[in-house]
Amino acid sequence: MVCETWKGGNMQNMTYPWGHTRRFNTYGDYMKRTFGGRVQKLTINAGMSCPNRDGSKGRGGCTFCLNDAFNPSYNHPGKSVTVQIKEGITFHKKRYRRATKYLAYFQAFSNTNASLDTLKALFEEALSVSSIIGLVIGTRPDCIDDEKLDYLESLNSTHHIVVEYGIESVYNKTLQRVNRCHTFEETVTAINKTASRGIHTAGHMIFGLPGESIPDMMKTAGILSGLPLNSLKFHHLQIFRGTRMAGEYEANPGEFNLFSEEAYLQFMVQYIACLNPDVIIERIAGETPPRFSVTEPWGPRYDELLVKFEKLLEEKDTWQGKNWLKGI
Repeated sequence: MVCETWKGGNMQNMTYPWGHTRRFNTYGDYMKRTFGGRVQKLTINAGMSCPNRDGSKGRGGCTFCLNDAFNPSYNHPGKSVTVQIKEGITFHKKRYRRATKYLAYFQAFSNTNASLDTLKALFEEALSVSSIIGLVIGTRPDCIDDEKLDYLESLNSTHHIVVEYGIESVYNKTLQRVNRCHTFEETVTAINKTASRGIHTAGHMIFGLPGESIPDMMKTAGILSGLPLNSLKFHHLQIFRGTRMAGEYEANPGEFNLFSEEAYLQFMVQYIACLNPDVIIERIAGETPPRFSVTEPWGPRYDELLVKFEKLLEEKDTWQGKNWLKGI
């Protein structure tokens, strides 16, 4: 791991380069600065598939993947995009009453794994709903091309467009082991092409995948910091019932070094200290209903976990980018 103390800002009086006093560059504060208030994501299941499911590259999907574990009840590909958005607004109004602006989040599977005409119909239907100010498009790096990026660039001139890539790991041996059927080099190419068009470029990482040590995972902070990523989500590995990884775990649990809650928070405190402070952190951990989990789920609700994390940052007197220097 290569990281050195970042010299910017005045940490004695808690002034951070992202413009607020929290010790990491939070997504919620970024959205408030950008749009003047809370913006809620509304997840959509557009009925897409993935190249490692439909046979074009493989079968079975990622060994860890269970979309049901994070899709809310109102998501169903049999419903139109408009219906899913309206039901999503109703669903979220109970918890986030002050939200008046929304992003249509195409989340399930790979949401650029279709023809451009199909994507145009889906995305433009979502943007036609008056309260939708943009799109978040979850996809894989091998499901994007210049034609699709040119189209998304044109949408980005009038709406907030985010392309969120499933990175998961920077190590090809891990990607192969979990049946991703693409390489990290393809991920880098996709991120560079997307960012070069001025599109908000996001990524998703999983910590604790089999075969990766703590030093392996720590090393990724420097690798990701060198990419033109606007934001990142971090999840700890959760093993879900019915997945191929669940079978692997039950057959050989010694291969897995799953994080405890305490160990994960300690790891994330060290990790973000070596992460580029310009990167917006959307999440530090995953949150799914316990009924899907093979192992005993740890942790309280995500917002309570976040309080523990921020308290630990204060106790350690550290922050995002403390041990990071641009160009190191």
